Amino acid sequence: MRLVMTEPVERTDRPYARRWWALLVLCLSLLIIVMANTALTVAAPDMTRDLGLSSADLQWVIDGYTVPYAALMLLLGAIGDKYSRRGALVLGLLVFGGGAVFGYLAGSAATVIAARAVMGVGAALIMPATLSLLAATFPRAERAKAITLWTATAGLAIAAGPVVAGALLRGHGWSSTFLINVPVAAVAIVGALVLVPPSRAGHHDRIDYVGGLLSVLWTGALVYMIIEGPHFGWGAKAVAAAVVAGAGLVAFVLWELRHPRPILDVRRFTGRRFAGSNLAVALFFLAVFGAFYYLTQHLQFVLGYDALQTGVRMLPLAGAVFAGSALTGWLTPRVGMKWTVGAGMAGGTTALALLTRVDAGSGYGDFVAPLLILGLAIGLALSPCTDAIMGAFPESELGVGGAVNDTSLELGGSLGIAILGSLLATSYGDHLSDATAGSGLPASALDTARDSVGAGYAVAQGIGEKAQQAAARAQQASDPQQAAQLKQQAGELAAGARQMADAVGSAFSDAVAHTSLVGAVILGIGTVLVAVLLPGREAGAAQAATEERELVDSAAE
Repeated sequence: MRLVMTEPVERTDRPYARRWWALLVLCLSLLIIVMANTALTVAAPDMTRDLGLSSADLQWVIDGYTVPYAALMLLLGAIGDKYSRRGALVLGLLVFGGGAVFGYLAGSAATVIAARAVMGVGAALIMPATLSLLAATFPRAERAKAITLWTATAGLAIAAGPVVAGALLRGHGWSSTFLINVPVAAVAIVGALVLVPPSRAGHHDRIDYVGGLLSVLWTGALVYMIIEGPHFGWGAKAVAAAVVAGAGLVAFVLWELRHPRPILDVRRFTGRRFAGSNLAVALFFLAVFGAFYYLTQHLQFVLGYDALQTGVRMLPLAGAVFAGSALTGWLTPRVGMKWTVGAGMAGGTTALALLTRVDAGSGYGDFVAPLLILGLAIGLALSPCTDAIMGAFPESELGVGGAVNDTSLELGGSLGIAILGSLLATSYGDHLSDATAGSGLPASALDTARDSVGAGYAVAQGIGEKAQQAAARAQQASDPQQAAQLKQQAGELAAGARQMADAVGSAFSDAVAHTSLVGAVILGIGTVLVAVLLPGREAGAAQAATEERELVDSAAE
C-alpha cells in the first residue's frame, strides 16, 4: 500500500475503499474553519483587555476573516476543480495554519486582523475543496449520508470551539486560542495525502477569470458593506461598498449570461430546488450566527460564566445537531426535502421565539430548550439543502458547487451578525438609557456603558472599585466626621454599582428578547418563502432526475 494516495478517484471503476476515512479528514478540515470563529467569541474579552481594542478593532478582528473567505471561495473553487481539489485542500490547510501561527505571535490589533485575513484566505481554499472532494469520492447513493455527517461536524464545531478555547484560557492567554488550529491542520494535511484520493475535473476549459474576479469584487464589497454599515454607520465607506457591490453584481450576472463557459451559470438560480436550497442555507445561518453572537455574550456577561463554562453550556446544541442529522437521513427519503427543510426552518423559528421570553431573571435553564430545538433544526434543514446544491453541478464544477453552498452560508452568517448584532446594540443602548434615567451618573459613564454589555459591566465595576477605595479611606481617617462622610460616600457608590450592574443585565436581557423576536420574524417569513420555492416530493424527484440527466449529458460532451 502506498503511503501517499496518487491514484485519482476519477480513474477508479468502483467506489474508493477508504472513502469513510477520507471523509474524516474532510470533516477535520471543516472543523477548524468553524472553530476559528466560535473560539474567538470567548477569547474576545481577554483580547480586548490585553490589546486595548476599540469596538471597531474588535469587529474587524472578527470580520477580517469573513471578507476574504466569502469573496474568494467561488474563484478558488473553480481553480481547485481545474488543477487539483486535494491540492487546494492541502494548500488551504498550510495557509490557514500559517495564519494561526501569525495570530499567536501577534501583538497589536493590526497584526491580529492581518492574521485573521490570512486564515480567511486559507478557509476559502479549504471549504469548497471539502465538499467537492466529498462529492467526487462518494457514489451518488451514499453522498447524502456523507453530507449529513459533514453538516453534523459543523454543529459540533460551533460548541467545540468555545469549550477548547475556554479550557486554554484558564491557564494561557488569548493568543493560545489561535494554536487550536495548528495541530488539527497538521493532522489533516497528513490525512489528506494518505487517505484522500487526488481529484480534478475530467475535462475543464479555460477558467473564466473575468467572472471570477467580478465575483470577488461584488461579494467582497457586499460583505464589507454588511459589516461596515450597521456597525459603524452609513458613511462614505459603506455607501461606496454598496455601490460597488451592486454594480459588480450586475456586471457579474451580465458577463456570466454571455460567457460560453461561465465560472457560475447563474441560470441555475431559476430552478426552484436550487434557489430554495440556497435561500434556506442563507436564512438559516443568518439566524444561527446572529443567535450565537448574542447567546455567548449573555452567558458570559449576564450569567457570569467563564469561557469554558460557556462552551460546555453550548454542548446541547452540538448533540442536537447530530440527532437532527440522523433524523433527516431517515426522514428526507420518506417525505421529501421540502417537508424536512420546512420542519427545520420552523424549528429554528420556534427556538428564536422561545428566546423572546428571556428577561433579567432568566437562568441557564431558560436557554436549554431553545438550544436543543435550534440544534435539531440545523441537523434537519442543512444536509438536504447542501445535497441539492451539490447535485445541481456536474463533476467538472464540484468545487464551484461547494463554493456556492458555502458563500450562501457565509453571506447569511455575515448578515445575521450585522443585522441582529446591530439591532441588539441599539436595543441594549435604548433599554439601558431608560433603566438609568435619573440615576445621577455622569453622561460620559453612561455613554461608555451604552457601547456594549461588556463596557456596561466595566463601568459598574469601576464604580464598585471607587466604593472600595472610599471605604478604605474611611477606615484610615482619623477625623470621625470625615470617616462618616467617606462611609456614606462608599455606601452610595456601592449602591450605584449594584444599580448599574442590574440595569446592564436587565437591558441586555431585554435586548436579547427583542432581537430574538425580529430574528424569528425574519426566519418565519423565510420559511414561507422556502416552502413556496421548494418543489414537492414528486416534482422534486422529477427535477432531480432532470438535473441528473443534464449532468450526464454535460459530462459526455
